[in-house]
Amino acid sequence: MLIHSASQLVTPLGGARRGKDMSDLQIIPDGAVLVRDGIIRKVGSTADLLKAYPDEEKLDANGKAIIPGLVDPHTHLVWAGNRAAEFEMRLQGKTYMEIMAAGGGIASTVRDTRNAGVDELVRQALPRARSMFAHGTTTAEAKSGYGLELGSEIDQLQAILKLDAIGPLELAPTFLGAHAVAPEYLDDPDGYTTLVADEMLPSLKEWWKAHAPKRPLPHVDVFCEVGAFNLQQTRQILEKAKSLGFPLKVHVDEFEALGGTRLAVELGAATADHLVKTTDEELHLLAESNTVAVSLPCTPFGLADPHYTRARTIIDHGGVLALASDLNPGTAWCGNMQFVMALACRYLKLTPAEALTAATINAAAAINRQEIIGSIEPGKQADLLILNVDDYRHLMYRFGTNLVETVIKAGRVYPI
Repeated sequence: MLIHSASQLVTPLGGARRGKDMSDLQIIPDGAVLVRDGIIRKVGSTADLLKAYPDEEKLDANGKAIIPGLVDPHTHLVWAGNRAAEFEMRLQGKTYMEIMAAGGGIASTVRDTRNAGVDELVRQALPRARSMFAHGTTTAEAKSGYGLELGSEIDQLQAILKLDAIGPLELAPTFLGAHAVAPEYLDDPDGYTTLVADEMLPSLKEWWKAHAPKRPLPHVDVFCEVGAFNLQQTRQILEKAKSLGFPLKVHVDEFEALGGTRLAVELGAATADHLVKTTDEELHLLAESNTVAVSLPCTPFGLADPHYTRARTIIDHGGVLALASDLNPGTAWCGNMQFVMALACRYLKLTPAEALTAATINAAAAINRQEIIGSIEPGKQADLLILNVDDYRHLMYRFGTNLVETVIKAGRVYPI
């Protein structure tokens, strides 16, 4: 089909954008895009493409802006239950780590998730996935991490694969067996670390080859933080994962800087995520590497914490910055990437152009899919959004409402 008469056709070009190049967008007034077999074939002006393809099936954008489908590269989409009571506790002054130490936090969701089973996990996660898609997220990463035992972690990965098959939201799985120390190992965190590294990861690889042989191995992630996994434990798990051929991610510096960012760069991790308390030295090191810095502004917002990722430092030193929601039941039950971009412009000091780049092509790079999605270019999958406004900057300027009129996923049209 030929999608035409867009007020603006707005996209970054090429692969991941670094530093000042994050502001460089292609904006085609009265733009159009030709889609065939779910793939973008031509991009240009409406006049040129209507002349070249007069008999093509047409979709009129009616003077609205078109942008790439949004990509969310850090979510905890699959879980059971909720933690509304903990939200109230935080309002009464309890910190995230105090709640976690008292048996709440991740441990609370672990109990509910272990008892759920695959079908129930899918049932509870599906409305969240559909809401994300309706707000313009066409591809998202989804982590395990609420089982903390191999069987329950596999249940979550199975649920992620089922949700991906249901669609239309496309999912990239991540194994996060090292989200927290399992309750059975609270007195032996090193023992749990060894269990993850030496038993869970090899078993996961064999399971994956048997049950998802056509898919690449999932990323392996670790929560490197006080009260979770220290630097040496994180290294043990990630080095084992790398030796088995898994790509790497790592949660770092959310509450304290432990050196996890340096480790992520050293091991060639795809991403380092959170980066709230990262030192200047490590931010500069990250910016000079190919590891994508993933900022999660909904998380400090959800915790009423005034400290956010120092995104301007990363950008100004030439780094690759991506945005993500961190959708999870404890700190950020929000899968709306429009709101993420609005927060990023206010608290990370991004421009609208930088925010769009961080939520599209750079977010695609954070899940190793920048060659397939993340921009509106010939040869890429036709993941597009027609907004209900004529200027893409409204996505960051406004908040609290959905500005997506139509989602196009792999060439299929989904009116919202």
